[in-house]
Amino acid sequence: MNIGIENQCVLVTGGAGFIGSNYIPYFIKKHPKVRLINVDKLTYAGNPNNLSEVAKNKQYHFVEGDICDRALVEEIFEKYGVDGVIHFAAESHVDNSISEPDNFIKTNIEGTFVLLEAAKKFWLKAPNQPKKEFENARFHHVSTDEVYGSLGAKGYFTEKTAYAPNSPYSASKAAADFLVRSYCRTYGLNVVTSNCSNNYGPKQHDEKLIPTIIRKALEGENIPIYGDGSNVRDWLYVQDHCKGLELVYRLGKKGETYAIGGNTEFSNLDIAQKICSRLDKIQPKTNGSFSEQITFVTDRLGHDFRYAINADKMKKELGWKPNETFVSGIDKTIRWYINKYQKV
Repeated sequence: MNIGIENQCVLVTGGAGFIGSNYIPYFIKKHPKVRLINVDKLTYAGNPNNLSEVAKNKQYHFVEGDICDRALVEEIFEKYGVDGVIHFAAESHVDNSISEPDNFIKTNIEGTFVLLEAAKKFWLKAPNQPKKEFENARFHHVSTDEVYGSLGAKGYFTEKTAYAPNSPYSASKAAADFLVRSYCRTYGLNVVTSNCSNNYGPKQHDEKLIPTIIRKALEGENIPIYGDGSNVRDWLYVQDHCKGLELVYRLGKKGETYAIGGNTEFSNLDIAQKICSRLDKIQPKTNGSFSEQITFVTDRLGHDFRYAINADKMKKELGWKPNETFVSGIDKTIRWYINKYQKV
């Protein structure tokens, strides 16, 4: 299904965050006739400087605000004639969800509900009856593989995997996924959902694993790794994810879910060692290796052992495949963060 988006006005939520701020420049460049409205609350995880390359672009407009503010969301829909939503906005740091889950419940569940209600109100004249001017309107909900819980040493998540979230963060995202599904099944809203594996690349917040490893290494501090470092994640370069997201939004089938993964599994300890090894070559220390700074710390509560995605549906139905290997992607990532941290 090609929804024909060239003259749409697309509302992106949370576009000043990591994935959103990589996606917006990609999407604008690919679709030069689309108008794009970015609404972001600019919490600690949102940085408007992440979007400096599009700040003066006539296609782009920024609104600082909270997606839980129903009046604001409806005002944006009405003012700009929004006929597309790409919903990134979410509280996403698992550790924070364990210590302070309130914001995760509010933003990830209530915020998604507010957006769905606005889309239903402005796009549909009745259940399963889109208004003529909104026949191609679409709501793309961007989610995570963490909703599926934890894998053992073998197996992969697919679009048919049963949900089994294990943290307040993943539980709140699972609830949002179900809300999105229900608005399609109950009201006929044109929705698609994508669930991705761990992203890495430029513009990620310093609190996340890979930026933390690079920053701590360069600062000569201990590099903290949870437990024994054996927890495994499937890593996806953020620009490859952006490519997949654009395909899902434009070509995905109404009501369908698409799993996007990098097919690149490494334990947290492997990641730390690979980054340290690369830093040894790019910017060597005077004495020894960066890997000597790796330190093990008390494990996270309820820490999922392994995530891995089978992305065959994306590849077969939408023709997607990642451009970057982990070697090429992590090299670009390390160099970007070296440049960032050495400017500070």
